[in-house]
Amino acid sequence: MRTNKKIVYVCHCIDTEGPLYESLEATFERLETSIGIKIKPSQENLIKIQNQEMDLGGKEKVASLIVDKNLINYNDTWDKLDNMLDEMMSKPYRRKYADSFGNGLIYNWFILDHIGYKTNPRRRDIGYHNIYNHYTVKIDEHDSYQDEINWHFHPMSAYMEAHMCATSFINSPHLYESLARAVIDRCWFPSAFRAGFNTERPDSHWFLEQWIPFDFSNQAIELTELDIQQMDNSDGRFGDWRRARADWAPYNPSHDDYQAEGSCRRTIFRCLNIGTRIRLLNEDEVDKAFIRADCGTPTILAFTNHDFRDMRIDIENAHNLIMKTSKKYPDVRWCNSGAKSAARKVLNIGNGDGINLTTRFDHKKDSVKITVETDSDSFGPQPFLAIKTFDNKYMTDNFDFQIPRRKWTYTFDTNSINFKSVNKIGIATNDINGTTCVEVYDSTGEILQRRKL
Repeated sequence: MRTNKKIVYVCHCIDTEGPLYESLEATFERLETSIGIKIKPSQENLIKIQNQEMDLGGKEKVASLIVDKNLINYNDTWDKLDNMLDEMMSKPYRRKYADSFGNGLIYNWFILDHIGYKTNPRRRDIGYHNIYNHYTVKIDEHDSYQDEINWHFHPMSAYMEAHMCATSFINSPHLYESLARAVIDRCWFPSAFRAGFNTERPDSHWFLEQWIPFDFSNQAIELTELDIQQMDNSDGRFGDWRRARADWAPYNPSHDDYQAEGSCRRTIFRCLNIGTRIRLLNEDEVDKAFIRADCGTPTILAFTNHDFRDMRIDIENAHNLIMKTSKKYPDVRWCNSGAKSAARKVLNIGNGDGINLTTRFDHKKDSVKITVETDSDSFGPQPFLAIKTFDNKYMTDNFDFQIPRRKWTYTFDTNSINFKSVNKIGIATNDINGTTCVEVYDSTGEILQRRKL
């Protein structure tokens, strides 16, 4: 007999970064970085590598994977990307990949801001809110409100190059400003996250622990020979999840090691790749998710790819894997799902009425104090405080703690920020269920927007 517990929640988590361009020379530079072999850039050589017709000392197969025709056929303009999105987000297309309940595809758009780069050879769309704005318009156009908008982040590279990977939240000044702008300009704040380059480190681990309940970044998997041959990912260089759980069980990380189980509050979920060159979802991994559900444990099967490639190929391949496995486990149903929605269900935490904020402004001669209270425990130790000045600077700061996870104050004065310079104030917090409350005030204390997500 089927039970409600024998269910797999399928979460397509898309690293939503907008268009990406790559020149022929850049393709060969990336290939050299990955396999350690320098090859003269040419269309002829590219075709030879793709067809495994060039002697690369045993690395022919991995090289052909890295420069696979589908992987380097980028959506390098918004027009190309939109042509794909318009089909993908249509109701007939979604219904083509319906789940056990007859419900169509649901996408989880993990968005970011490309900000602060000095060089941009991949022609990324630079600017605050650019990706968010584009996708919220698309969601409106297609009446796609079943989709979730969540958060993705790329740390800043040392030389501010938009095409380079980095790992440091501490060295990323746009981190706080991007979130502060999201709070004040869009009345939005995330509760689910996917790591840029699939990479976490202690600084990002501790940052997330302050505010973000759900983390879809774990890519623990037994590496294949093709994975091992890719030098740019060796020794945990990017996407290091070697010590994390390599099954579909979520876990709370340890304070000192995000890969080990511990007593931190956020929950880390596994999310493997599709449509790329490493740590790929396969039939065995889909089987593991269905086996776990068949034993009576609701399970999230999450996978990720990028919007700058043709995701339709990946969607079909992933769907075929799921359909093949579902026939082996007829008692298990599977459900297309939002990431936050699925997290609440498998953790059995619900969403209830969500957290509510109350904010009070106390004006004195030389200072203004705001007092923030919640009617239930916040997820992290404090809300996120966003401040916009009249000269369009966005910043954040720490609260003073009055009652941990329930009541805080912040004082604007000569020791912090002169309140006369303050234009708007935003406050955002999540509860343990991932329900977000955001408030935006003007400098008089009048509320401009309140939103619950």
